[in-house]
Amino acid sequence: MNMKVLIVEDETVACDNLISILADIDPIIEIVGNTESVNQTVRWLQTYPAPDLILMDIHLSDGSAFAIFNCIQVETPIIFTTAYDEYAIEAFKVNSIDYLLKPIKTEELKASLVKFGKWRRTDVLQYLSQLSRLTPVSGYKYRILIPCKDQLLPINLKDVSCFYTTNKETSVYLRDGSRYSYNVTLEQIAASLDPSCFIRANKQFIIARDSVKKITVWFDNRLLISLDVETPERIYISKNKASPFKAWFTS
Repeated sequence: MNMKVLIVEDETVACDNLISILADIDPIIEIVGNTESVNQTVRWLQTYPAPDLILMDIHLSDGSAFAIFNCIQVETPIIFTTAYDEYAIEAFKVNSIDYLLKPIKTEELKASLVKFGKWRRTDVLQYLSQLSRLTPVSGYKYRILIPCKDQLLPINLKDVSCFYTTNKETSVYLRDGSRYSYNVTLEQIAASLDPSCFIRANKQFIIARDSVKKITVWFDNRLLISLDVETPERIYISKNKASPFKAWFTS
């Protein structure tokens, strides 16, 4: 199976797992790249020859993978991966698009590769035309509602500095210093935000670009991010994500 594959995945462990599984399935399969964000993926696809197949995580470091299709026309079949996004899974079932639920299993990925290997050009074109149906028509959110006692507090996302999660609890921090509990996972939040305004900094934080006040290069090439509000813990960007973060911040 002489196939060139691009992996779009922002978690190092998940990416390494995919590479290992692909090697077990067929050592001839060539990994031509690994991108970690919407912006990085768009730049890669604009720069390099199209691969034969893309393995793409739905939730990337700077937002939903569907934002890629708003930026460029993708002409390569895609196998989506997801942790648990039930809405997306139902959409894939309706449109007959393959997806893999994490953690990825060898036999499932092998079956998907065999399926794509049997497709004709007309099958690929029909498949790609369905991608637009999965892109949310309403676009990104610009406001959220926060339950507060017996009320729903409307919050403009321009007033949000960051979202933070720990111990299965998520909080939203506003630029005026206030904090509210928000019963939504960071994965769900990231998928609904404009990736040009917000980025998934790490497992604990989603931060707003306009709230970044200082970027410090740490001793191990991580980035220490200081916001316009006090946060419950320091915000670090890993060494692997430092370059995509700087590209996002300056774009």
